[in-house]
Amino acid sequence: MIQAVAKRVLENIQKVIVGKQETIHLLLVAVLCEGHILLEDVPGTGKTTLARALAASLGCSFRRIQFTPDLLPTDITGLSWFNQKTQEFEFRPGPVMAQVVLADEINRATPRTQSALLEAMQERQVTADGVTRALERPFLVLATQNPVELEGTFPLPEAQVDRFLLRVALGYPEQDEENAILERFRLADPLPDLQPVTSPAEILELIQARRQVRMEDSLRDYVVRIARATRQNAEIQLGASPRAALALYQAAQAHAAILGREFVLPDDIKQVAPPVLCHRLMVAPQAQLRGRSASELVADIVAAVPVPVES
Repeated sequence: MIQAVAKRVLENIQKVIVGKQETIHLLLVAVLCEGHILLEDVPGTGKTTLARALAASLGCSFRRIQFTPDLLPTDITGLSWFNQKTQEFEFRPGPVMAQVVLADEINRATPRTQSALLEAMQERQVTADGVTRALERPFLVLATQNPVELEGTFPLPEAQVDRFLLRVALGYPEQDEENAILERFRLADPLPDLQPVTSPAEILELIQARRQVRMEDSLRDYVVRIARATRQNAEIQLGASPRAALALYQAAQAHAAILGREFVLPDDIKQVAPPVLCHRLMVAPQAQLRGRSASELVADIVAAVPVPVES
């Protein structure tokens, strides 16, 4: 069931996005885990288009927040305003009260504004004027940031980065893919005509089905040993948190389900480990001076931790 729906969504998104099958696959992993995604890449690679195509394919409500230095927390969560006709205060919901929220260039807002998303991302609720309001499920935040333009930006705090299930980079297309993009958009933009191929209610059923994907005790211990290895590595200043270990566990379940399996294999864990762990690690200064990156360290750790074998 999960594999069939995932295939429909993938094919539908690819009516707009050329290629990027692995990236779309990771987005579906996040949907099944009700996790959030940090899209980090240079401008013009299709991050916003991908987010809109995903929301349209899922049949979910979509809102975009353009983060700027003067953005206020109430511009995200909403605020109460005085209605002179009724002589009462009324709550005006902010853009975070949607099912798929695109936080465009999230690192351009101040830390105070960035933190307005924390409660929504973790608790799936918003508190404004002392009243807590639950967010409609499924709820997914896709945040983008430009890794090359740092002027006028505010780095995301570790507490917020840790709440993103995955970090994904789209990258530039291949030559034949770029030719296909030019041909596809020659006459019109296909995005406005994109129709839903599933529904929020069905997505919630798939999320529950993902929880039933079996992971043997030895593989669960494998996930824990990978997470603990990041904390014991001298080249890593800040290792993976227990939340990261849970994210790796859930992402491996989703990866297996999308491939049509009811059980997790070690390859599922290896496949999702880099996008789940790399952005959560803080590389030690000495390792940075040697040119070591988080992706290299995660690859070394996954290669070094013994894979459980069937007895």
